[in-house]
Amino acid sequence: MTSTLPAVTGAKVPAQRTAAPPPGSTRRTTSPVRLRGSRPDLVLCAVLLVAILVVQGWNIADYPTLSDDEGTYLAQAWAVQEGRGLAHYTYWYDHPPLGWIQLAVLTWIPAHFAPGSMTVGSMRATMLVISAVSAVLVYVLARRLSLPRWAAGLGMVLFGLSPLSVVLQREIFLDNLAVMWTLLAFCLAASPSRHLWHHFGAGIAAATAVLTKETMLIVLPAVMVTMWRHSHRDTRKFALTGAITACALIGVSYPLFALLNGELFPGPGHVSLWDGIEYQMTRPGSGFVLDPGSGSYAVLQSWLYYDRVLPVGGLAAALLLLVTWRWSVTARALAGPALAVAILAATALRPGYLPAMYVIQALPFLALVLAGGTASVVYAVLRRGRRTGERTYLTWGRYAVTAVLVGASAAYVVPRWYDGNRTAVTAAANAPYRAAAEWLGSEVENPGKARVLVDDALWLDLVHEGYQPGLGVIWFYKADLDPAVTKTMPRGWRDLDYVVASPTVRRDAVDLPTVKAAMEHSTPVATFGTGEDRIEIRQIQAAGGDR
Repeated sequence: MTSTLPAVTGAKVPAQRTAAPPPGSTRRTTSPVRLRGSRPDLVLCAVLLVAILVVQGWNIADYPTLSDDEGTYLAQAWAVQEGRGLAHYTYWYDHPPLGWIQLAVLTWIPAHFAPGSMTVGSMRATMLVISAVSAVLVYVLARRLSLPRWAAGLGMVLFGLSPLSVVLQREIFLDNLAVMWTLLAFCLAASPSRHLWHHFGAGIAAATAVLTKETMLIVLPAVMVTMWRHSHRDTRKFALTGAITACALIGVSYPLFALLNGELFPGPGHVSLWDGIEYQMTRPGSGFVLDPGSGSYAVLQSWLYYDRVLPVGGLAAALLLLVTWRWSVTARALAGPALAVAILAATALRPGYLPAMYVIQALPFLALVLAGGTASVVYAVLRRGRRTGERTYLTWGRYAVTAVLVGASAAYVVPRWYDGNRTAVTAAANAPYRAAAEWLGSEVENPGKARVLVDDALWLDLVHEGYQPGLGVIWFYKADLDPAVTKTMPRGWRDLDYVVASPTVRRDAVDLPTVKAAMEHSTPVATFGTGEDRIEIRQIQAAGGDR
């Protein structure tokens, strides 16, 4: 068993603790129990954190384009804040509610002082808190997994400044919150003090991650592997038992909640957890990720469009670490993150549904294994196999080779990251949304009595403009799928006044009869933006005359 050594606190360290590390080691022999106990770590982490927050926060409301998922999660958080229940419409167990309950807490203070700020664009700023915590946890975990300081900093940079991370971590996705809790579980599992309560806490954090986004369940074996490697041999059984018990007890609260509400199994007149699980398990797949004609392949290309370094390099590093596990100390130290990458990659390869935000769950582990793999290569070039009395020119040759490798990597990565991040900090992708919200607030007479179909990205904007929540401003899916809404529309599309045809509405209207009919029986009265990204405000032709 390889155990993590305690931090140096001034007392002399036994000789066996300072012996030269074995081949393949990153030459790190101690890891700080607390980040605050190491000034160099604090300084490096703080500098990198500032850089990450500046890049991620600059232009955060305007790029990327607002998504319907973001609006849904934030609207559900608003419903929790307002005491309207677990969702702004009928809660149907599509996801555990803990994720947007956390969003409700996170956005409560700004929404309390400025209620009109509770919109997707404004509240993206709160995601910087999640990004900051996650970035620090990546650094802490790297140090606890015995990576040297520079490699831990590299992992933090890869995680926070990759254009793929900058774009996706800005968005109000449950995956970002779940990643934060998962990283906390890893950090507690790799605690150098190896207290049992740390492992118990890892189980609680892991359960919280799963109840935030249920797909994090597949990463739990990697947490257990990390705990196995870092727990004390004498207390390992207690540590694993305590962690698994804590995780199970917290996790069972979700089905227990459904049971107490009489909604565990299907029945007449109510939703059920079983129906929600069945929907998630049987939803139409997007094809094989390597099939050029599939939707999953398009998702993969969208990831690689922003950054190839982190996904491809991280996956290659994970495979390298798993292959060299038997004889590489670094590979054994990073067994947990490498296993997490392998599990997530294998799941993505299945011919099922692959959402665009799925890669968020892999970002920290890709960053860690890529940083660890880099540390192994650097050590191999500089130190491994070096003989006593090696000639000076050979030593300098090793350093020259390392410098060339670093320079070549920087020459490849920096220009591409610069271009990707420049788009994120300069593009104004959401101007059409803001213009549409302003038009609907100023040009529609008596908004309190108007009925508008809209995607959830604009739902809260129109609530703040005076439209009636739920039945006045209607999330377009609900016009066809929620009986609580459809019963208020006995004449279907004729009971509507406007439909805001965003790209999401135009795309999904094909499968929603009421929305499709509303589109067909309406004409544009205002258009914002151009091309496929335009937003049309369409007035229903027969709405007024037939009432």
